[in-house]
Amino acid sequence: MMKAPEFSLAGRTALVTGSTAGLGKAMAFALGGAGARVAFNYHRNEARAAEVMKEYAATGGIGGMFRGDVSSEEDVPRLVREVEAALGEVDILVINATPDQPHRAVEEYEWAFYQEMLDFFVKSPVLLTKAVLPGMKRRGHGRIISIGSEVVARGVPDFTAYVAAKGGQNGFHRSLATEVARWGVTVNMISPGWIPVERHAGDPQEEKDRYLAGIPAGRWGVPEDLAGAVVFLASESASFVTGQNLHINGGMTVH
Repeated sequence: MMKAPEFSLAGRTALVTGSTAGLGKAMAFALGGAGARVAFNYHRNEARAAEVMKEYAATGGIGGMFRGDVSSEEDVPRLVREVEAALGEVDILVINATPDQPHRAVEEYEWAFYQEMLDFFVKSPVLLTKAVLPGMKRRGHGRIISIGSEVVARGVPDFTAYVAAKGGQNGFHRSLATEVARWGVTVNMISPGWIPVERHAGDPQEEKDRYLAGIPAGRWGVPEDLAGAVVFLASESASFVTGQNLHINGGMTVH
């Protein structure tokens, strides 16, 4: 009889960028719950980072909190070095950090805002990948998981800067997947729908109601809906899954 698939991440080190709130926090806790040593990441909110580490430690999880600007060419190599010195070489990279995403007509966006989006969703994945990939290749194992968005498939209006940058992130991960597969490194994307988290507290209620009414599953997604997906893609059970984009949105992008 064949051995059952393995979902345990014991002995692995995971780095989750932007992981002190929302989706990132939920995925980091899930990876820790599966046995990984988890490197949480934040940039500015030190008080929130400290509270999250207390909460994580109370679960018995192993890990640490690491400050770093993941769009900085200077900060990313330092961040990865500090993670690896404390927790071991990065086996699982979850690229999740995100800035504010205002909706505006294309004429109202300045190019500087497009550049900010590109820095978060194209530059940052490139920098992080380059920092962890040599070790993954050497060990013959690695998991790179990008957090995308359904907006690329849905073509959401008044959102061109974010959608364009997320489309670039998707293109990068697809090309990277075929490039690194022979070293045992998988590259996949999780694309959630609109899952209200802390930064959505001020969003107009009418917009929330309209979106909810269109979800085939008939309910809002919650951050924990990503937990099983990220653990699966990080595990040995997904060793032959690469270049894929998994939409987690209750059926919003069924074609």
